[in-house]
This record gives sequence, C-alpha cells and structure tokens, in this order.
Amino acid sequence: MTSPFEPQTHPARLSDAERDRALELIREGAVQGKLSHDTFLRRMELALVARHSDELAALTDDLRERDRGWARRLFGAVERVSAFTVRLGHAWQAERLPKLLLPEPGPYPLRIGRDPVNGLRLSHETVSRLHAELGLQGGLWILRDLNSTNGTTVNGRRVTGTVVVQPGDMVSFGRMAFRLAAR
Repeated sequence: MTSPFEPQTHPARLSDAERDRALELIREGAVQGKLSHDTFLRRMELALVARHSDELAALTDDLRERDRGWARRLFGAVERVSAFTVRLGHAWQAERLPKLLLPEPGPYPLRIGRDPVNGLRLSHETVSRLHAELGLQGGLWILRDLNSTNGTTVNGRRVTGTVVVQPGDMVSFGRMAFRLAAR
C-alpha cells in the first residue's frame, strides 16, 4: 500500500505513432491472409481502445516478421532477375529480326505490300496488296500506313496516318517484322 505522499507511477500513455504501427501490422496481417475477417475487426477494436504498449504487443506479436530485411532482399533479387530476363528477351527478339534497309532517297516513296508493282513486295497473307509507304521528307524518314487491313506498327505501336522512323526502329507490316537499318 502506498502512502499519500509517495508518487504514484502510471504507465506511459500510448503515442499515436505506436498505435498507428500496430494498426498497420494488423491491416497487413489481414491482407496477407494471416487473420480472418472477424479476428481483424476484433483486433482493430482492441488496438483503438488500448492504453498501454503491452496491450498492443499482445495484439501484434504473432504478425511481426522476425527478419524483414531477409525477405526484402530476396524479393528485390527476384525482381532484378525478372527484369533482366524481360530485357534479355527484348534484346534477343530485336536482334533476330531481319534488317530492312532504308531506301535510297528519291522523288517517290517506297511502296510496301503484296502486289508485285510495289518497290518492296512482301508475300505474306497478313500484308495488304498496298500496305504502306516509306519516304524521306525534309530530312526525316516518314512511314505511312495506306489503310492496310492488318495494320502497320512502329516499336509496337499502331501507325494511324504517318509517323517518323529512324534506324533501329522495329516496324511491322501485318505480322512481318523488321528492324530498320541505314545503308
């Protein structure tokens, strides 16, 4: 029993930051499937009315990851390997494409299509008879789709009208793909 003259010690009041950390751990536990919906709701209620740190600890001890750094490093490594394989796949695909040499500049653009009268004849069922044309205008190479059925793309984007192209661009006429190259 304490005398009226002895100071009474009360546990420190919870800070908002402590409560927020506990609420976040409970939310993460529910998202990760560690808590049922009812358990999540009950723990949230208890965290909101808790008065002491030990009450919050009892609500979140089973949800804390013991070594978060290890998991973060592992996920980071998997992410880097995955990004590398995607870049490698793009590089591999780009190098395997046949080159399409830009034509000699002239008064008329190079017509591309299935019809034998075109300057570049592509015998593939996805290429229209009169598919596209490629020409030099004002020092820039311009590719124009001629309302082809299966479309023209540059670097994976469909061409509607005209687009500026340059060596290194990937161009597709229907399903026939090429890498543009300078002479």
